[in-house]
Amino acid sequence: MGKKVKVIGVNMIPFTKPGTHEPYEVMAAKAVIGALEDAGIDYSEIQQAFASYIYGDSTCGQRALYRVGMTGIPIINVNNNCSSGSTALYLARQAVETGAVECALAVGFEEMQPGALKSHWDDRTSPAEWLQERLVELWPEAPKATRAIRLFGSAGYEYLHKYDAKPDIFAKVSVKTRSHAIQNPYSLFTKSLTVEEVLSAPELMPNLTRLMACPPTCGAAAAIVCSEEFAKKHGISHAVEIVAQALTTDLKVSHDNILNLVGADMTRRAAQQVYAAAGIGPDEVDVLELHDCFTPNEVITYESLGLCEEGGAEKFINDGNNTYGGKVVVNPSGGLMSKGHPIGATGLAQCTELVWQLRGQAQKRQVDNARVALQHNLGLGGACVVTMYRVD
Repeated sequence: MGKKVKVIGVNMIPFTKPGTHEPYEVMAAKAVIGALEDAGIDYSEIQQAFASYIYGDSTCGQRALYRVGMTGIPIINVNNNCSSGSTALYLARQAVETGAVECALAVGFEEMQPGALKSHWDDRTSPAEWLQERLVELWPEAPKATRAIRLFGSAGYEYLHKYDAKPDIFAKVSVKTRSHAIQNPYSLFTKSLTVEEVLSAPELMPNLTRLMACPPTCGAAAAIVCSEEFAKKHGISHAVEIVAQALTTDLKVSHDNILNLVGADMTRRAAQQVYAAAGIGPDEVDVLELHDCFTPNEVITYESLGLCEEGGAEKFINDGNNTYGGKVVVNPSGGLMSKGHPIGATGLAQCTELVWQLRGQAQKRQVDNARVALQHNLGLGGACVVTMYRVD
């Protein structure tokens, strides 16, 4: 066993639409300065830093952190697709747990462009090309759409037909998530929705409308982790423990069906590793931040995380077990769907929300008596990070 790792400082800036944001280095510096203030330490105490983003040139992490200080520490730039922020946190946690450092920083940021995600490297092989090729093999009639929309829309279609579920479950998740976002001053969208509004929105794929997809967003978030000894030395009393964390990538089984193409198997394996390492099961989780880039992914992930039985997501949703008063509050922040999804920052914004929840600082969206929190962050191509947090 390595050292216990504590999260002692978190912060995020409100996410914005492309074109209304500040430069990435300004957003990132603000997030870091806020996390340092939250932790009550100086930047000189940080011994390593991990900076996550996917849209940017090399050493953007240095450019951002030099606005906070130039202390000569190692700064590692991290790109692991949509799980980049949690991957930066994974590396920072690992550095502390192994004793390499006593205090580390993870910061994530992104400047995105309007519209659907697209590659900026059309002169070389796409790392996710195999996903599209396999999708066509599994479902030759898959409707044409941009890459992410086609994959997650196809996965939603497969889920509905495999379990004979009603298509409105995806809309119900959108409505639930937006009802949470209304209580979050950091959320991009705060207007309530109805199932009818979601279903009648412009269609992207069969059973997938625009209001079931997260928006391109710009923003930044940061988290500071340290050893238990460091926290005690600095008199920090509001620390939240990272009890267990796992990062998984694809296996050959990821080719078997469309649900696995969008990370169901990666998620399942990561969750199982976390539950085993923590000695805490899914029934003991109070609050969850889940990677809902599209609402079908949230539905699929309920089962991969063990929140309900296979094929049981429809009942789980209809019984209200994914919100306040149910079994677990999923995405109290509003999730990617309503809070926004600036890719490099997303995992660290999830961390920030869960730390606030476990400290009892989430204001109107506070989950009562939250003691155990779970985080799920997924990147196709692929990587999945599942993290469990706890307070005494």
